[in-house]
Amino acid sequence: MNRMSLALLGSLIVMGLLLYSLATESPSRKHHQPATSSTTEASGSQANSDDALLMYCAASNRAVVEKIREDYENETGRRVEIQYGPSQSLLSSLEVSKTGDLYLPADDSYLDISLERGLVEEVIPLAEMQVVIAVRKGEESRIRTFDDLLREDIRLVQANPDAAAVGKQTREVLEKTGQWEQLDAATVGYRTTVTDVANDLIVGAADAGIVYDAVLATYPDLTAVKLPVFDTAIAKIAVGVINASEDSARALHFARYLGASDRGQRYYDELGFRPVNGDQWADVPELSVFAGSMLQPAIEQTLIDFEQREGVAISRVYNGCGILVAQMKAGQHPDAYFACDTEFMNQVSDQFGTPLPVSRNELVILVEKGNPHGIKSLRDLTRPGLRVGIGHEKQCAMGWLTQQTLTESGLKLEVMENVTVQTPTGDMLVNQLKTGSLDAAVAYLSNAAGSGDVLDAIRITGLECSQATQPIAISQKTPYSHLAGRLLKEIQSTDSQERFRANGFVWQAE
Repeated sequence: MNRMSLALLGSLIVMGLLLYSLATESPSRKHHQPATSSTTEASGSQANSDDALLMYCAASNRAVVEKIREDYENETGRRVEIQYGPSQSLLSSLEVSKTGDLYLPADDSYLDISLERGLVEEVIPLAEMQVVIAVRKGEESRIRTFDDLLREDIRLVQANPDAAAVGKQTREVLEKTGQWEQLDAATVGYRTTVTDVANDLIVGAADAGIVYDAVLATYPDLTAVKLPVFDTAIAKIAVGVINASEDSARALHFARYLGASDRGQRYYDELGFRPVNGDQWADVPELSVFAGSMLQPAIEQTLIDFEQREGVAISRVYNGCGILVAQMKAGQHPDAYFACDTEFMNQVSDQFGTPLPVSRNELVILVEKGNPHGIKSLRDLTRPGLRVGIGHEKQCAMGWLTQQTLTESGLKLEVMENVTVQTPTGDMLVNQLKTGSLDAAVAYLSNAAGSGDVLDAIRITGLECSQATQPIAISQKTPYSHLAGRLLKEIQSTDSQERFRANGFVWQAE
């Protein structure tokens, strides 16, 4: 049994439960009439193809998603199978079948549920739409206020609030205002999907229906009436990547196409949705990341994992933060910047959004294993003849922080007399310690990670300025702000946090 068959079987089970629910416990079962149609079905001529992506999609998005899918298949040669239906029913279906690649409900509240249940991983925002009253053109004057919906001469239909997003949102809004019971009593029928509601109006089976405004773009004989009570009933549409997907990179490829400003977003705009500011489309986008050298051991594996899951490329530049800042001020613009200390983020703050403090690191005195020179504090670095290495003040955050620490200790002049080398990275100091070129070095604790068998680290106590905070921020000009945002999320993952701790950092991000 292939994935599409499993998904359809799951849908049949869910639909059976839904129909049973409609017949027994629905909020207005006394008003139920047979639905004019059901849109829970496989779409397209590529059904039963094991190599195609499988997406569960809300019926309200059918018109726009079909256009995007056609373009995507023509442009990339990759195929997508889509199962349409009510958002809740689709969620239940993917939960039962445990198959599929993407889930696109009519409102992101279903994705919040999916995230809580561990059903989806990444979420990419797409567009918004508003709850309105739909009527046939020329009949707008019959519905001017909410009370008009309660009149006996108005046959009102809705989508089932236990299955469809628009019904759920309508009930949530009106329960807050205390008007739900009145509307429920005045509703003559509940339909499976929002398009079923619109179809009822087309065939004359109803006079008014509660729908999303974007749905009416494909119903030229219907028009929208906006009521103030639904001003806050805005559906935020997003697509989620299902954890069960066997090829996350391929799923994300289509998800990025749906959300791309120069691909899927054009159709969302054309068909009456309010699209988000999506990323620029690229078959294999390349993010550029500037990061302080000391962060490389903590983030490199996370970047590799991210590239593989997303099917993207990341160009990394690891160096002293002073050098990175100089490159950015000279005109280079990375998509994300991970600084060794807040001071070196502040110097280019006009290029980036709000930084996220991720971790902390501390300066220590590194010496040969066993501490043959008996060094216990900064003062011991002033002994005549001692060879000391530190970071370069203008090339890296570590050097700048070392100067602040030495100044605060009142020992700067004496220690600097013993400094024989200043480097742009802590790794270079560690290498010189290992070769015997130095007797001691002031470096980050993380620089000694993995060298515990040959080096000892002596803590610098009583000086708060010896602590560094590592912030990360996304460029204000990046064409891949959503992709970079997902990278930030991955850097905050549990696995990533463990890598930071294993390399001597203190995790700080909430």
